[in-house]
Amino acid sequence: MAVAAEKQEPVQQLLKQGAEGKLYIGTYKGNRCLVKERFEKKYRHPALDRQLTRQRIKAEQKAFQRCAAAGLSTPTLYGVDLEQRKIYMEYLEHSRTAKEFIDELTATTQADALSESAQLKQLAEQIGHMVGVLHRNNLVHGDLTTSNMLLDPVEKGAEESVFPYRLVTIDFGLSHFSDNHENKGVDLYVLERAILSAHSQLPGLFGMILEAYREHNTNHCRETIAKYEEVRARGRKRTMVG
Repeated sequence: MAVAAEKQEPVQQLLKQGAEGKLYIGTYKGNRCLVKERFEKKYRHPALDRQLTRQRIKAEQKAFQRCAAAGLSTPTLYGVDLEQRKIYMEYLEHSRTAKEFIDELTATTQADALSESAQLKQLAEQIGHMVGVLHRNNLVHGDLTTSNMLLDPVEKGAEESVFPYRLVTIDFGLSHFSDNHENKGVDLYVLERAILSAHSQLPGLFGMILEAYREHNTNHCRETIAKYEEVRARGRKRTMVG
């Protein structure tokens, strides 16, 4: 059931625009927040576009709720406005993407020491845990990349931790509920390709993530891994054939 959003102040700052929508800094009931707006697709019939947009917003809202129920961190969902095509959520202004963190780590750490980096191992553990819990609860993210994961600083005991962050999952625009092993296998394959593309200097990173994933996905994990390997083999074959 959609949460009706009250009339909001005008959005203030455009952060990002993609194929599916715009991301702003705005306000919700006087609080600073992120506003995700799914704009109209002019090439679609207006009625069809409205129907598809409402379905995607509702699916994204459900993904937030399922993550919360599973104990995973996401930005707090404040409300949605189906008529205005907007989602209002918490703005984590001190966070940065996992991609930015990895890029900085690789720029400041000797290549031969990267594979033994305690910070990298902790990050891989958190990513594997997150994806494992998603799949254990039959939630497929649909766009797993290190740009869709935020590292939010942890205040308590931060000085004592080698990795003082919590992993926050974002962008559920392509997410869906599914117990299909192949859908989950594709989710893993998308993550692997994204990591190999964005972090080619870390060929062992996905293996570390997969190790943690096996530990935390107790819902037919073996079958999901088998499907991931099938999808991966098909992807390799397409690359070789061209």
